[in-house]
Amino acid sequence: MNQTEPLWTKDFVLLAFSNFFLFVGFQMLIPTLPLFVTERGGDQLAVGLVVSLFTVSALIVRPFAGKALDSVGRRPVLLVGLALFLLCVAGYYWMATVALVLGLRFVHGIGWGIATTTFGTIASDLIPAARRGEGMGYFGMFSSLAMALGPLVGLWLAQSFGFGWLFLISSVLTALAMLLSKPVKMAAPAGAGRRQPETKRSGLVEQKALFPSLLVLFLGVTYGGIVSFITLFRQEAGIGNVGLFFLFNALSLMLIRPVAGKLFDRKGHLWVLLPGGIVMAAGLLILSYSTTSFGLIAAAILFGSGFGAVQPSLQAWTIHRVSPERRGAANGTFFSAFDLGIGAGAMLLGAVAKAIGFALMYRCSVIVILLYLIIYLAYVIKERRRHSHLQPGSS
Repeated sequence: MNQTEPLWTKDFVLLAFSNFFLFVGFQMLIPTLPLFVTERGGDQLAVGLVVSLFTVSALIVRPFAGKALDSVGRRPVLLVGLALFLLCVAGYYWMATVALVLGLRFVHGIGWGIATTTFGTIASDLIPAARRGEGMGYFGMFSSLAMALGPLVGLWLAQSFGFGWLFLISSVLTALAMLLSKPVKMAAPAGAGRRQPETKRSGLVEQKALFPSLLVLFLGVTYGGIVSFITLFRQEAGIGNVGLFFLFNALSLMLIRPVAGKLFDRKGHLWVLLPGGIVMAAGLLILSYSTTSFGLIAAAILFGSGFGAVQPSLQAWTIHRVSPERRGAANGTFFSAFDLGIGAGAMLLGAVAKAIGFALMYRCSVIVILLYLIIYLAYVIKERRRHSHLQPGSS
């Protein structure tokens, strides 16, 4: 494979910016929708449902979106996802009751699940195979930048101009994402037009994507524990500004992803997935002992660096393992596992925190990363033994 194949093509740049604007519009709503629900008379349960309903609907739709990508095609599926997302964001302002907001939030998750699965699949089509880790790293860097900017912009709009302007700007950004995606050339997947029997191979779940998806599920559990409880942990630990964690976490994600992607392409997954997991565990451990903003920043840098290295590398590895005509299903399987991990992490770690407190809960999260490392290393050892038996003369 030619390492000099171009990565920054017009189509890749347009897709990356389209994905960026979608993510900014989405991230603007992360810290502000709970405030909107509270303003509409919602309680803590309703605020929790804002997260869980969205995650559940995205989780449900992703396998179906993945199969549609491989059978119907990329462009129509992307259009459906973005249109649903846009209609929901624009519609929030007109929802007069908490029940209506939550119902719309469920549909919003469907649009998000379809759109993000499709963006990941199109990116894997456009990125040269020899530079897939690097390309996925850069593509994810745009999402990380949106994670850093979106919440700050969303809070500023809601507090300075009100929720009407918040939803309007988020809608405009989503429309811009649709506009930028329109010129992108979306080639039909290899094997399109060939009728395939409805076997396990052509089903909703891609079997070859299951192992990387299992690993990303563990990451999702720890990530769910952070996004759900970091604010409450701040109160327990008496730390000042929790926004510093999100800022430095997002910056670390953005900076590490291209570097880790190049390392993945040149050295293989072991050089990224093993050290990345260790760095994540260190970040969680430091977070659990943090009582100052300095500790919070150190934890954010370590966790963000580890997560930013591992997550896109796992996605690139997933694409490497499947045939081109199953990339949609593979991405659907991968993202569903991550969503499931986030939801499970929020529930399970929430129960742990209720029993023993948030600091000890984050120390328990380290065990989840240790399980990830043990399972991954067992796989690596098994594969090396298998290859040594197949090629007894190789080193």
